[in-house]
Amino acid sequence: MKVGVLGAGTMGHGIAQVAAMAGHDVTLRDIEEEFVENGIESVEANLQGGVERDKVTEEEKAAALDRISGTTDLETAVGDAALVVEAVPEEMDIKRATFADVEELVSPETVIASNTSSLSLTEIASALSDPTRAIGLHFFNPVHIMKLVEVVVPEQADDGTVEFAAEFVEDIDKVAVEVRDSPGFASSRLGVALGVEAIRMLQEGVASPRDIDAAMELGYNHPMGPIELGDVVGLDVRLDILEHLREELGERFRPPQILRQKVRAGKLGKKTGEGFYVWEDGEIAGVSGGDGE
Repeated sequence: MKVGVLGAGTMGHGIAQVAAMAGHDVTLRDIEEEFVENGIESVEANLQGGVERDKVTEEEKAAALDRISGTTDLETAVGDAALVVEAVPEEMDIKRATFADVEELVSPETVIASNTSSLSLTEIASALSDPTRAIGLHFFNPVHIMKLVEVVVPEQADDGTVEFAAEFVEDIDKVAVEVRDSPGFASSRLGVALGVEAIRMLQEGVASPRDIDAAMELGYNHPMGPIELGDVVGLDVRLDILEHLREELGERFRPPQILRQKVRAGKLGKKTGEGFYVWEDGEIAGVSGGDGE
């Protein structure tokens, strides 16, 4: 099956990688050639890491890379695709415009999916002339490791679209959970609730980032603490989701001031080298000044 993936960033190139490893031909598209090249290089680096950990063979790595091509041309990316997955910036206008542009270029049978983590799939789908073909495929970071995919069902989706999405998730060796389109779905709503409370605790001086994270890792067997996870996801992404959930669900999702200050300062987490932690070469090197040890 041909899969078009729109957006070559962290989520996009991860989706391209798992689809290619499952045997699908993938075209990865972004708006600049540099972004596309960086995405494919990231896939290669991920696969090489798998080889070094004996999780992927050299043959599997080579075959997956052979199945991925890159482009900046939207029609090339989606024209003959059976499935298109957008992983563009988390802004409603951009996602709706992307859906509308894709629909003009694909066949009537093509399923169009969004990787949004919190925005309304029903609203995104309404940009289509045929919204029954829309679905949410919410992957988790890092895509090539995390097993879960939320299949988010908008009001307009038909049974065939939902079934197609669930079969695709199974085919790429992931586990699907089906959720109704609602603010924050299941995972983002629960995960953000935990994360925002951890940030409030940090703001109130209850404990340091390291100790808050250790409490959840060791006390509740979480693989990563909520402060570290926020840095990995991106504090700007966390803030946007909280603002959306506050608007939809109320003041319990009000973003803490300390989070707003980090985003205003450009300290967005791992991707900028500093958030609540200081990051070097993709690893935590210390705690950001003023956030305690």
